[in-house]
Amino acid sequence: MNQKKQHLLLRGISMSLFSLLWILASPTWAHEPHACQPDFPDAPILNGHLEQDDIGQGRVSFSRLFERGRQLFSAQFNTCDGQGRPATTGAGDKRIPDEPARIRTSSPDSDSCAGCHNQPRPGGSGDFVANVFVLAQALDPVTFSVSPEFSNERNTLGMNGAGAIEMLAREMTADLQAQAQALPDGTHTLLTKGIAFEITKSGGAVVSSKGVDTDLIIKPFHQAGVVRSIREFTVNAMNHHHGMQAEERFDLNPAKGMESDYDEDGVPRELTIGDMTAATIFQAGLGIPGRIMPVQHQDKKLVKNGEELFGGIGCVSCHSPKLILNSRNFVEPNPLNPPGTFNDSQAPFVFDMTLQGEGPYLEKDRQGTAIVRAYTDLKRHNLCDAEIRFFCNEQLAQGRPAQDGRPGEEFFITRKLWDVGNSAPYGHRGDLTTITEAILAHGGEGRATRDAFVALDHNDQRAVVAFLKTLQVLPAGSPAIVVAPALQGHAHD
Repeated sequence: MNQKKQHLLLRGISMSLFSLLWILASPTWAHEPHACQPDFPDAPILNGHLEQDDIGQGRVSFSRLFERGRQLFSAQFNTCDGQGRPATTGAGDKRIPDEPARIRTSSPDSDSCAGCHNQPRPGGSGDFVANVFVLAQALDPVTFSVSPEFSNERNTLGMNGAGAIEMLAREMTADLQAQAQALPDGTHTLLTKGIAFEITKSGGAVVSSKGVDTDLIIKPFHQAGVVRSIREFTVNAMNHHHGMQAEERFDLNPAKGMESDYDEDGVPRELTIGDMTAATIFQAGLGIPGRIMPVQHQDKKLVKNGEELFGGIGCVSCHSPKLILNSRNFVEPNPLNPPGTFNDSQAPFVFDMTLQGEGPYLEKDRQGTAIVRAYTDLKRHNLCDAEIRFFCNEQLAQGRPAQDGRPGEEFFITRKLWDVGNSAPYGHRGDLTTITEAILAHGGEGRATRDAFVALDHNDQRAVVAFLKTLQVLPAGSPAIVVAPALQGHAHD
């Protein structure tokens, strides 16, 4: 086996012994005391921390940062690390300290990111059993109920390709904001990367918008489209699900009083700024989803027909098959990160998504650009109408004002389909087991396309599903297109 193949093999093995020993021996990590010292028999899972100054000064390579992020993503945090948050809610608000509690509804509900993001491998999506109860984490006292009165139950989405998605959102945001600033008061249609957004300006400010918030910041994370970066998503999730508090949100945050050990669990600096940079880079560097193509002629023909029909019946009006990214680089941090999330971009960490990461890599295009085949428009849509109400079962508005006492009409961001072939279950709650059911649940803005699918004959419907099943998360280090002996299951979906 040549050196290149050996390297790919090592990189594709999650948390290899070599990588783990390399991380634990790193001299750039400052060691901190923990709550379990000095006479507690156990020790933290994390052996020290990574410092942002070392990253900003160029003393940490991409490979070391990526592997540190992999460890953080897969680590099963324990009490010695600071797991648990007795004096705060999952939203980060102070409360009267209580005994450490683990609860599926208001959380903490997990010890590891990979506990939920694990299909088909760490970083991916989650089964129905891994569902989270969004907004219940803010309740004090906690709720034991899974009723939609108290939370929005959501399925875990995969993070593969998240780096490209965040950079697309940044470019689209800059474009939308520049266009809006130059326009007079009135109603206008803005176009970015071929995607149309309608806004209304009054008094020089955007007062209403469709598909995006009035700040015109594309927020591509969370199914409701309310989180702008991988880092923001991860800082939130670490506190929410694990009770692991990032120092940028708590220890160093003036809004929180800049307290050490804000959650009063005996562990300060549970996750440093450098740690959160590593966790972000790991997710940004996960392999880009690709395609598994069939060998047999009849299967190839079926998939080709399905891809043409997918466009012909109008699915591509929202699930855009190709968006162009002007820059191939992922740049961390995001300068648009909100307060409490590190956003100092004076010394960013940069890597080329077409050359670095675990692979498959982002597809190169001409003139330094890249192609993102994510099958989304990063826009929020209303998928409900008078007859089809499947996507209207949430009662709580997440991050946006409610309309008439219910969540906003433009509720869900267009689902990325580039991993749909191996990211079941489907739907925001993960209660749909087949692609066909997910298509049939489309109402509102997706109704015409859904009805066009229904009008197809059975073989053409099978072709559309067969095409979608070729879109998958692939093995780490593989090429973007893999030829498989046969398509599995398309005849029965």
